[in-house]
Amino acid sequence: MAASCTHDGCPARLLLVCLAFVAAVLTGAQGGSNATSNHAAGQPTFVTKGATYRIKTNDTVVLPCEVKNPGSYVLAWKRGIAILTASSVKVSPDERLRLVDGYNLEIRDVAPSDAGDYTCQIGTLEPKEITQTLEILVPPRMQQKSTVEDAEVKKGETAKMECRASGNPVPTITWTRKNNVLPTGEQSYQGNSLAVERANRHHAGVYYCTASNGVGNPVTKQVNLHVLYPPEIEVESSWVHTGEGREVQLVCIVHSDPPAEVVWFKDTLRLDSTDRRIMEARGSRRTLILRKVQTSDFGNYTCVADNGLGKSRQSIELSGKPNRPVFLSERAGWHRDSYNLSWSVDSYTPVEEFKLLFRKMAAKMAAGALPEAQQTEARQRERQMFGKNDSDSDQEGKADGWLDVLVPAVPSEQLTQRAWHVIRQLQPGASYEAKVRARNRFGWGEQSPSFQFATSSSESALYQPSPEPAIYEEPAARDLGMRAYSSGAKSPETQCVLVAALAVLARTVANRFAMPASGAA
Repeated sequence: MAASCTHDGCPARLLLVCLAFVAAVLTGAQGGSNATSNHAAGQPTFVTKGATYRIKTNDTVVLPCEVKNPGSYVLAWKRGIAILTASSVKVSPDERLRLVDGYNLEIRDVAPSDAGDYTCQIGTLEPKEITQTLEILVPPRMQQKSTVEDAEVKKGETAKMECRASGNPVPTITWTRKNNVLPTGEQSYQGNSLAVERANRHHAGVYYCTASNGVGNPVTKQVNLHVLYPPEIEVESSWVHTGEGREVQLVCIVHSDPPAEVVWFKDTLRLDSTDRRIMEARGSRRTLILRKVQTSDFGNYTCVADNGLGKSRQSIELSGKPNRPVFLSERAGWHRDSYNLSWSVDSYTPVEEFKLLFRKMAAKMAAGALPEAQQTEARQRERQMFGKNDSDSDQEGKADGWLDVLVPAVPSEQLTQRAWHVIRQLQPGASYEAKVRARNRFGWGEQSPSFQFATSSSESALYQPSPEPAIYEEPAARDLGMRAYSSGAKSPETQCVLVAALAVLARTVANRFAMPASGAA
């Protein structure tokens, strides 16, 4: 164990160290009478070689200095010009230092300030020495005191977020985003700063910068990016269907930062809350609830949002008109020259009639390929089918080839109402498209999307199974344009009607008699 230097005894110790060095010099200078004996004993040499030691803070390190044939020479540890130990005497007042297992230097609780070169020297006439380098590994540490900060930018501008960290080795900064990818589409990005160009509301959120260098645990800072922008409004549905006496909700989704004030209008009249009219706000969802809807409630509603940066509005139409119908038929028909179209529609008010439009696909190309005589014959057959004169045909089908049929509806109190119509005198193996819309006492509803269907090209095709067997169960009755309702078991009266219908169908097929038929359920 090396002797330590106290404050009271430090002058005496330093004097002793000086005397030891003088003695070492004198010993090395005795070249005459002692030269032979020194060579005989052998010169001191280092067994240990210089190296670099990478140590974490607060750990303990031992810097080795093993000497062969030390003799009476003084061994000393130095750091720069400061002498730490001389022989077995500890000169440095640092209590963390001591000599262990000979002349090895131990340093406890190492700190970043301990990094540097430590020299072990033998006090020969020409001093011999080795250098041990101590590198202190420091875990990463954020230079900013707070681990959470806010960043703010206006829409369209560039947001720049920075993150600085210290440590040894120099930490690597990695950027990520909470529950999302970065604006560039990447999962992560390395760099001290992250730039978001042309910022919009989708870029707002929580970003993390993480510093790591392989020493200790990584450290993370959270950056909350706020993008200031005028209100942006989305509606769940721009057209809402309801009925008298019912309750309905009109919904606007309002995004804005800072938050916006939202008001509702009906046409040009600003609305206030009443017992029958309720306004709710939950997060970005703004809802106008109308209870016990009256006819006077139908019309155009507008939600207007304003947050000081701008104003935005979106409109919703509240209507009692029928919804868009949906076709139920299969696309491939079983008939060569006719097709049964069926559809359903939602309407809180009973539907009064339907308007069905249909045409052959690529009608203009097909008409152009036919001889003039056949084109004339086709137009005459269409007029015979639907009872149209030349002026009606010009107005309805001249421009785009569409033909229309009014199909009466069977009054029903059900929300979902169904109807069907058999189109005859079609071309075998041809493709057609159809659209339909419904009318109730509030007017015509929106037209359905286009539905494409095709007639059969098979010579053996006799009939097409109904897409709604519970309503149109009997093919004979269906093809005659009759409505067939069934609840399962057939009564004798029903069987009688079906037999008669089959007989009429056989006669129809034999005579190739055809007439338009329609119905609804």
